[in-house]
Amino acid sequence: MIDKKLLDQLSTEDKKLFLDTLDTLINQTYVVENEYKELKASYEALHKILSEIIEFLPTAIWVLDEQGKIFLQNSTANTLGFDYKTFKNNGEAEIDDKSYLIKSVKLGAKTIVSATDITEQKRTQRLASMGQMAAHLAHEIRNPVGSVAILASTLYPIVADNIKPVVEEIKKSIWRVERIIKATLLFTKGVAIRKSPFELKRLEEEIKSSISHYSYSKDVDFEFYLPNTTINGDLELLSMVMQNLVFNAIDAIEDAKEESGVVRISLEENSDFYFLKVEDSGAPILDKTILFDPFKTTKTKGNGLGLALSLQIASAHGGKISIEDPKAFVLSISKAI
Repeated sequence: MIDKKLLDQLSTEDKKLFLDTLDTLINQTYVVENEYKELKASYEALHKILSEIIEFLPTAIWVLDEQGKIFLQNSTANTLGFDYKTFKNNGEAEIDDKSYLIKSVKLGAKTIVSATDITEQKRTQRLASMGQMAAHLAHEIRNPVGSVAILASTLYPIVADNIKPVVEEIKKSIWRVERIIKATLLFTKGVAIRKSPFELKRLEEEIKSSISHYSYSKDVDFEFYLPNTTINGDLELLSMVMQNLVFNAIDAIEDAKEESGVVRISLEENSDFYFLKVEDSGAPILDKTILFDPFKTTKTKGNGLGLALSLQIASAHGGKISIEDPKAFVLSISKAI
C-alpha cells in the first residue's frame, strides 16, 4: 500500500512521474505475465508434441531430467513392468525371459534411455544356430545309422525266434532315428513340395505302415474314415505330417491314466479345402503356446521338430494345422492346383 503522507509531500510533477512509473510497472507486469503464459503454453505444446512422437516409437523410451527422474515416458515403457534404473549400461539385458537392447544418450540436461525388445531376433539367431548344428549332426549319423539298419535287417531272419522281438525293436528304433534325421534335414533345408494326384487310401496305407514301426505299450484302437478320394499334393510330405499327428495322438494315450485309447483319422471337405482330422482320447495338451515352436516339446520323447515341420508342409499346400475341441488336430489342404 502507498503511504498517503509520503504522497502528499511530493510535488505535482513528482506525483505525475510517480504515477507514470507505477502505470508503466503495472503494464510491464501484465506483459511479463502474458509472456509467461505464452511460454508455458509453448512448453506444454512442445511437451505434447514430444510425447506424441515418442508414443509412435516401437521401443520403450524414458526421458530423464538432470536429477535422473522421469521427465517423460511412452506407454510401452509404462507397461513393461520394471524400473528404467534396471538398465545401468548400454548393451543387451535379459529380463523376465525377454531380451532387450539398451541404449542411453545424453542430450543437454536430459538423458534418453531406450529399451528395444529383441527377443524374436535372439530366438531366430538361436534357432539358426541350433538348425545348423542339428543338420551337421544329422549328416554325421546318417551313414552309420543306415549301416545298422542294413545289419539289423540281415540279422532278423537268422536269429532264434526268442531273439527276433529284440531285433524287431532295434529295427523300430532305427526307423525312428532315420525319420528324425530326415525331418531335421528337411526342416533346415526348407520344404519344397511336388504335387501330384493320389488316392487317400495310399495315405492310409502309409499311416498304417508307420504305426507298425512305432513303439507303444498300451492298447490303442485306430479308426480310419478316409474315403477313396483323389487329392492333389505331395504324398510323401503329407504322409510325414499325418504320421506326426498320429504319433502325437499315440503319445497322448501313453501319457493318460487309462490303459487303452482310440485314435480316429477322418476326412471332411468344403469347396476350397480338404480337412484331415486326427482325434485321440489321450492326455490333454499341456502348453498350446509352444506346440509349433521348433526344438520345443511338452512330451517326454521327441525332438520338437515334428509339428514345426508339419506346419511348414501344410503352409506349402496352401493350408494350416489347427487344434479343435474336443482334442483334435486338423490338417487343411487347399484344393487349388
